[in-house]
Amino acid sequence: MSQTITLYVDGACRGNPGLGGWGAYIIRESGEEKLCGGEPETTNNRMELTAAIEGIQHCPKDAKLIIWTDSNYVKQGITEWIHGWKKKNWKDVKNPDLWKLLDATCQGREIEWNWIKGHAGHAGNEMADQLANLGADKTLEQIKKVPTAQVETAKKKAEPDWLLNDPFGLEFADSEEEEEIALNETVIQSEEPTLSIDSPVSNIQQSEEATMTSDVSDIEIEMNQTGSVATADTSAQNTDVHPMIVITPATLDVSGPRQLILDTETTGFYFQDGDRIIEVGAVEMINRKLTGSSIHIYINPKKPVGDSVNVHGITDEFLQDKPEYHEVADTLFEYLKGAEIIAHNATFDMNFLDMEFKRAGFVALSEVCEVTDTLAMAKAKHPGQKNSLDALVRRYEIPQRDRTFHGALLDAEILSDVYLAMTGGQVSFDIDALTHSQNEDGSSARAAVEIELPVILPSNEELEAHETWIKQFEEKHGTPCLFAK
Repeated sequence: MSQTITLYVDGACRGNPGLGGWGAYIIRESGEEKLCGGEPETTNNRMELTAAIEGIQHCPKDAKLIIWTDSNYVKQGITEWIHGWKKKNWKDVKNPDLWKLLDATCQGREIEWNWIKGHAGHAGNEMADQLANLGADKTLEQIKKVPTAQVETAKKKAEPDWLLNDPFGLEFADSEEEEEIALNETVIQSEEPTLSIDSPVSNIQQSEEATMTSDVSDIEIEMNQTGSVATADTSAQNTDVHPMIVITPATLDVSGPRQLILDTETTGFYFQDGDRIIEVGAVEMINRKLTGSSIHIYINPKKPVGDSVNVHGITDEFLQDKPEYHEVADTLFEYLKGAEIIAHNATFDMNFLDMEFKRAGFVALSEVCEVTDTLAMAKAKHPGQKNSLDALVRRYEIPQRDRTFHGALLDAEILSDVYLAMTGGQVSFDIDALTHSQNEDGSSARAAVEIELPVILPSNEELEAHETWIKQFEEKHGTPCLFAK
C-alpha cells in the first residue's frame, strides 16, 4: 500500500517582480521534511508554482499527495484553467515554462489539490511561508557575494501586466501583506559559493552543507543540486530549549486567555500498565483566533511502541534518537501551564500527561490547567450519534486532511476547526467589537462609531491608464471588462 503525504507549498516575493523565495513543507508518515529556495528576480506567481513543482518532485511517484496552497492561481490553474491552455497550445499564458513543468510533474501521480487561506494562523501554511522567506533570504545573502554585473545578467525582463491573465485578481489581495511579512522575516547569516544562473526552476546550486541562523529558529540547511534547501526540524527559539522541541512563534498579536488544542500519541491505552507518551502536539488559540503558535515533540518512551504503530505510524527506529520525557518536561510544562487544555477524550490525554509530569518531578498538569473535553461536548450536542474526530469532521464539513496515521499536531489542528464549528462557527467581524463598550459589571452596550472616510479621486494620468488597460483586456478576451463604465 503506497503512503500518503501531506504537502504545504508557498511562495514569497519582495516586489513583483523582485527577490523571491519558495517553500515546501512535507509531512510523511515517518516524519517531516522542509525544502526552500529562491531567485533574485522573479514574481510571486512563479515562486508559488516553483514551490509546488519542487515539493512534488521530492515525493515518491507512487505516493498519494494531499497538497495545500494559499494560491488560487496555482490551485485553479492546475485543476481548471490548464485544460483550456493546452487546447490553445499555451497561447498568451503567463509562466508557460513552469506550468508545463508542473503539468509534466503531476502526470501519473495521485494528487488532491486544496486551497487554504494564507496568513490565517494555520501551522502548515505558516511553516511553508517561513520556508519561502528563508529561501529568499538565502538568495539575498548569495547575491551580496556576487559581482553586480553577474546579478544583472541573472535578472529577467519585467513581465507585462499579469492581471490580464488573472482577471479576478486572485493573487493581488495578499501581495502587500506578503511583502510586509517577508521584509520582517528572518535574517540569515552564512557563507556560500557564488550564484549560478542556470536552472529555470531554481538559481541556487551548492554541493556542501551549510548552517543558517534566523530570529525565528536555528535551522540546519542542506543545499541539493536542484537548488532546493532541505531543512532539519526547527529547533527551539533559544539555547535553553532542547533542539528536538519544535515551537512555532505566534504570528497574530492578540490578548486574552490562552486555549491550547492538544493531542498525544502513546505506546498503548493504559498508563497504569506502563504505556508512555511518544508524541505531543498543541496549537494556541486566543479569542477564537489561532495565533500561529504551536508546540510539537517526539519522545523516546524507552519501550517498544508495539501494535500502536498501526495507529500512529511512529516506529521504534524513528524514536531512537528522540529525547526522553524528563528532558523536555520543563519546556513542555512551561508552554502548557495556565492555559485551558482542549482535547478530544481529554481524560485519556490528561491521565498520560499527569503521569509523565509526575514521573519527571512536576505537579500534575491538570492542577495548573483548566480542561475541556470536546468528546463530552459532542456527546451532549449529538446524543446517540458517532462522535469520533473523523465523524465530527464529516458532520461539520471540515476540510479533509489525510488521517491514514494519527499525528498529534495534525489531530490538534483538525480539532481546532471542529471546536470552533461546534461552539458557534464563525465569530463576529471585528467591526462588532468597535461598536460595543464594556461596562464595569461585565455587560456590554452599543456605542456609536463615527468614522469619516477620506475620498481619494484618481488623477487624469490614472484615469487614462485605466482606460488603456480596459481596452487591452477587451482586445485580448473579446468581451467587455467588468470594470468598464
